Amino acid sequence: MKLREIAAILDATISCGAERLDNEVEMGYSSDLMSDVLTLDTDNLVLITGLVNLQAIRTAEMADIRAVVFVRNKKATEQMLELAQENGMCILESPYSLFKSSGLLFQAGLKPIY
Repeated sequence: MKLREIAAILDATISCGAERLDNEVEMGYSSDLMSDVLTLDTDNLVLITGLVNLQAIRTAEMADIRAVVFVRNKKATEQMLELAQENGMCILESPYSLFKSSGLLFQAGLKPIY
């Protein structure tokens, strides 16, 4: 699924990485626990989280995740967006809950990790 499609499904704002909207992701993972994210051994996925801080961007960087959706209408800070841009990430911000966002993407065909 293209990041452009994810943005449309989630009524998301593109906060960073608009030039990457045609990139494809194969799977999605939803979590507010960054320690769980670090256990993943999967490429080409989108992280869906309500944890909006620098740690979320740093964790995504360490896990080689290039697309992050922040949910619950939370907004990334300028510092977070700068770090995401430096690491080639696309950052989306959705008004929907973590549960609704995950369900909509699953319904649209995005595969879970497990």
